[in-house]
Amino acid sequence: MDELTADVGLTRGALYHNFGDKRGLLAAVVDQIDTEMAARAKEIGARAGNDWQGLLAEGAAYIEMALDPEVQRIVLLDGPAVLGDPSKWRSQNSCLQVTKSTVERLIAQGILKPLDAEAAARLLSGAALNAALWIAASENPQSVLPKAVEAFRSLAAGLLLEHL
Repeated sequence: MDELTADVGLTRGALYHNFGDKRGLLAAVVDQIDTEMAARAKEIGARAGNDWQGLLAEGAAYIEMALDPEVQRIVLLDGPAVLGDPSKWRSQNSCLQVTKSTVERLIAQGILKPLDAEAAARLLSGAALNAALWIAASENPQSVLPKAVEAFRSLAAGLLLEHL
């Protein structure tokens, strides 16, 4: 911590004044990185061509980001260990709302079964998050990634009204 504060020209006291303590600092860092992850996933999804392909691309992109060492360590390993259940994090709830909006559009378009949009969004978001957590904790993340993405896509396909 002293090295970090020295590098940016702050004292430990000044740093904690803004964040309260180490936990507060970690929460801010996790929120920032997780928000950036969601923005990257959304950007990738937007290039997919349609809402369905976008939903799949966003989920796969979020899962794939678990290969990034910074994401692994800070968001997927240290974050849950120190901050608790990721589903309670503000950044995860923002991501959930984006997924819910996409699910609502897909239901309205007759692509997804007429399910409760929040329930479907929570399960999709939970599946992507848990796949990322699995990859981060794995001895061999590269070998887990394709299995996780394939399973996510299969689970999501179960929400389709008719198979595309």
